[in-house]
Amino acid sequence: MNAKEGRKVILHATDLDGFLKDDDKAKIEHVRKLYEKSLDACARIESEDTAQNKAKAEDDLVKSSAEIGAYLEEVVSQEPSIHVYCFESPQEQHGAASRLIAKLRDPNTDHEEFLYYIQRAYELLFAHVFADTALPKKRSIITKTPVVNPCRNYAVHRIPDVDSLTSNAVMCVMLRGALLPSMIISKEIQDYSSNDFVTPFALFKIKRDDTKKERNMDYVLDLDRSFFDLKELDGKDLIFADPMNATGGSLVTIVKYLKDNGVRPKSVKFINVISALKGSLRIVRAIEGCEVYTLWMDPILNDAAYILPGLGDAGDRLNGMDLPGNPRNMIQLIADYGANITNLYRAQVKKIEETVLG
Repeated sequence: MNAKEGRKVILHATDLDGFLKDDDKAKIEHVRKLYEKSLDACARIESEDTAQNKAKAEDDLVKSSAEIGAYLEEVVSQEPSIHVYCFESPQEQHGAASRLIAKLRDPNTDHEEFLYYIQRAYELLFAHVFADTALPKKRSIITKTPVVNPCRNYAVHRIPDVDSLTSNAVMCVMLRGALLPSMIISKEIQDYSSNDFVTPFALFKIKRDDTKKERNMDYVLDLDRSFFDLKELDGKDLIFADPMNATGGSLVTIVKYLKDNGVRPKSVKFINVISALKGSLRIVRAIEGCEVYTLWMDPILNDAAYILPGLGDAGDRLNGMDLPGNPRNMIQLIADYGANITNLYRAQVKKIEETVLG
């Protein structure tokens, strides 16, 4: 299914749609029709000239959103490999996740705030994917405190024992919006591990051809600008962390390439802040055994393959925009995060530098 042109691997949208079942396509079409009510309400909120009519439009939007959420939960309940935080976690936790997503969607959330909320999102996701899964298995950690009177004090804490779930992990980074989320997950693994384990990294330079529409999109994996060793990925638990899962095309392109070249991962996990229904279904149909974890599920994609209602371009909001014709490399992106981020994730930065620079 992959066409190779030089050192590039290309997957086409038509290949992706071939993985979808007729029933999947019917569900995607149904949720698209449901979302048309939301779009109508959105347009009325913008255009209504009286407070009463605007309030009616907002009320209609709330009702439409609830209808869509109920339908998505019904669909996902039939898919054991798709995990949505608010469909699986206790109801008392839903408000925090919902407020966090609202802040990420807000155009007024500036760059520093956006980084902060992405960090919070991936801490929640780590707990859901790994820490909660490890329970009830726990281990004790003994921590020395700064208090020395009447003697040096130590404290004991019980934490989920995630070693069996994470000690075989490799962080697979789909440039560029995936860089910081991958570092966050790796840092969480390190903090929970019994031996300060820092995951290896594999870096994949992949992009969508945004001159095309969602229906005929190309996904281009540039092998010359990627940094990974196939042998070090074989038999590993591959973790991909990307804020947005729109079409699923980038992940499918990479994993299909790896498998075509003899890599047999022990497991594949895709961890997102927001995932579209279509992208989630494509992934679990295309990649056997892959698990999709998302904090929030959005219903549809627009013609340009952006998630609706979405939050815009997560890569640009995380990393800032590149200058035209001058995309930054991995080391430049890390440098642009600034001292606060690079100091917090210094072990991860060192691993990434080793991966890129050898």
